[in-house]
Amino acid sequence: MVIKKLLLTGGALLLGASAASASGFQVNLNGQKNNGMGGVGVALSLDQAAMFYNPGALAMVRSNGVQVGVNAALARNAFIPESGGGQSQLDNKLVTPVNFYAAFGPKEGKWKVGIGAYTPFGSELHYASNWEGRYALTDINLRSIFAQVTASYAITPQLSVGAGLVMLAYGDVDLQKDVPLSAQSGAPTPHVTLNGKAQKTFGYNAGILFKPSDKLSVGVSYRSQVDAKIKSGDVRLRDVIAATGSNFTATNFAATLPLPATATVGVAIMPNEKLTISADANLVFWSAYRTLDFTFSGNNGYGPNAGLVGGSTTSSAKRFYQDALCFRLGGQYQVTSGLTVRAGGFYDMAAVKDGYITPETPDADRIGLTAGFTYEFASRFGIDGSFLFEDFLKRSQSQADLLNNGTTDRVAGTYKTTIAVPGVGLYVKF
Repeated sequence: MVIKKLLLTGGALLLGASAASASGFQVNLNGQKNNGMGGVGVALSLDQAAMFYNPGALAMVRSNGVQVGVNAALARNAFIPESGGGQSQLDNKLVTPVNFYAAFGPKEGKWKVGIGAYTPFGSELHYASNWEGRYALTDINLRSIFAQVTASYAITPQLSVGAGLVMLAYGDVDLQKDVPLSAQSGAPTPHVTLNGKAQKTFGYNAGILFKPSDKLSVGVSYRSQVDAKIKSGDVRLRDVIAATGSNFTATNFAATLPLPATATVGVAIMPNEKLTISADANLVFWSAYRTLDFTFSGNNGYGPNAGLVGGSTTSSAKRFYQDALCFRLGGQYQVTSGLTVRAGGFYDMAAVKDGYITPETPDADRIGLTAGFTYEFASRFGIDGSFLFEDFLKRSQSQADLLNNGTTDRVAGTYKTTIAVPGVGLYVKF
């Protein structure tokens, strides 16, 4: 059932092998000021991006405003097979997650409402031709846009609450891999492409911010799980006419991927008017991702006895992710009335267990270092800049690991990843 094994690894639905600043395939590049401070934000009310990090903090943002930001993530991925041989590199592509926020309310009032859009999942990876894992993955290109409508209310000058309705507004994936079927001499290697669009799906985001004094604030937030569902994706085989033994009849597929819930607690201290230091702890509930199940419109096997009669129209791939913690620390200092500088870092634990690593998500414990700045002019307009460098620890799995776990639909060897992510944002306050 080689093609079945091929499709079992199709778990790249709306996820990224080189997701920046978060475990598994979660991306956390949703506010330029926060990016420069190691990704902290639940205990802060820096700007309109608070509606993502903690909707309860939005009411504490002093001004109304609109902001837009873009990041440019470039990953360097390498793979060394267990069997030896050379190192495979990716043909790395630039990925540009974006974000937009706008919030309004009475300047001296207790409430604010806002809208936001951001891209928390996305990646584009192209492995070298004929690499050892080409039957698991050769190319992936995925895009997503999330939208959020938020309301926040300050119960007292020290306590505010908020909630947001979150929607997976757009998502699609294009995943490709070679097919291990015999081909005529000199003929191209058979190749399969899975392409699908996700349905619109809803979740929520809620939080509380408490400021017992001007020098201390504490925040708690929770983002719910959202299930990304593809109901009628396309399955396309290329050059299969030259292959022998194929009786593959599937032309469409359906699959569901849980995008996990996240709980965050944080604290911020302001020793003086110019300095802010903040720390966050994120818990991502990855254990909800146990298996990736596919339903096909036809047979997903091959061979002389594998047709619609006696064949299989379903498949299930093991994931068995584990809940993952991330610890973040960051700070900012107001150098002048117009210039603020930032720095931070984080340690993020892997969600993927040993022996379950896939080419589209070579997850590992990772360390990130960040820096950033804001330059504001005319007291209304400003530019935010940020930079993230993320280093994944080496991650290996052996063929024995794969056999023991029943995960031979992936490849044995060692993965190594680093990511550099500059970002820029513009804002206006009114």
